[in-house]
Amino acid sequence: MFFNYDGILVVNEKQAKVSDGIVVEAALQININNKSYTVVMRTPGNDFELIRGLLYAEDIYKVKENLSFEIIEEKRNGFSIINCNIPKEKLGKGYLNKRTLLSVSSCGICGKQDLNDIELKGKALKTNESFSSNKIKEMSLEMTELQKVFKETGGSHAAAIFDKNYHLISLREDIGRHNAVDKVIGDVINQQKLNNSYCMLVSGRVSYEIVSKAFFAKIGIIVAVSACSSLAIDYAKEFGICLIGFSRTNKMTIYANPKKINELK
Repeated sequence: MFFNYDGILVVNEKQAKVSDGIVVEAALQININNKSYTVVMRTPGNDFELIRGLLYAEDIYKVKENLSFEIIEEKRNGFSIINCNIPKEKLGKGYLNKRTLLSVSSCGICGKQDLNDIELKGKALKTNESFSSNKIKEMSLEMTELQKVFKETGGSHAAAIFDKNYHLISLREDIGRHNAVDKVIGDVINQQKLNNSYCMLVSGRVSYEIVSKAFFAKIGIIVAVSACSSLAIDYAKEFGICLIGFSRTNKMTIYANPKKINELK
């Protein structure tokens, strides 16, 4: 979703009026059982999938059954309130801990109240499938071609999930990197293809929250166009995720679990 904004373009001291497509950033209030849980800054669109992915990552709702959503309020500027009804017996530990977070478009861990909240727990991911890095260029081109909002605005991120045969399962865009990941995972869950998810491509950098979301979704390969943070690399190494950064043209940097790549065996 984007709006056109007028501006003045200055090139070599020459001025010209322009109308640029600008990616929309707006607040989404997520209610659980008619009580406010969190506020997410996101690009409007695919909100149900965003909520589905976020609640999955936060260990609030991991049941396969679809959620019931109700749009409480929806404004023209993209600000919305959506309620989801979850039976109390199906609420996960993330909700029972009563941690409320404010999720902004640049940070997936802002608002967490304790350092223990960012600790990942679980066994390392294991897979018998080997990843071919030669497929990265092909997958990246497919992701780029489908980034409609980015083409209009230059201001959105994308996340794409592929299966083990390198076929695209889903792609979603958002102004926030982690929002795009929540949306694409939420869509894959709704398609009931989470078990087919093998590799995730992201258009920006990879920080802790991207690795954590991939880990909870059991996605063992992450490929990023940009850099990876130290914490992302540490967690990827520990939890069996092959992490690749700076995947541009014919270059890439493998930061974690290189044994999963065919060409390095």
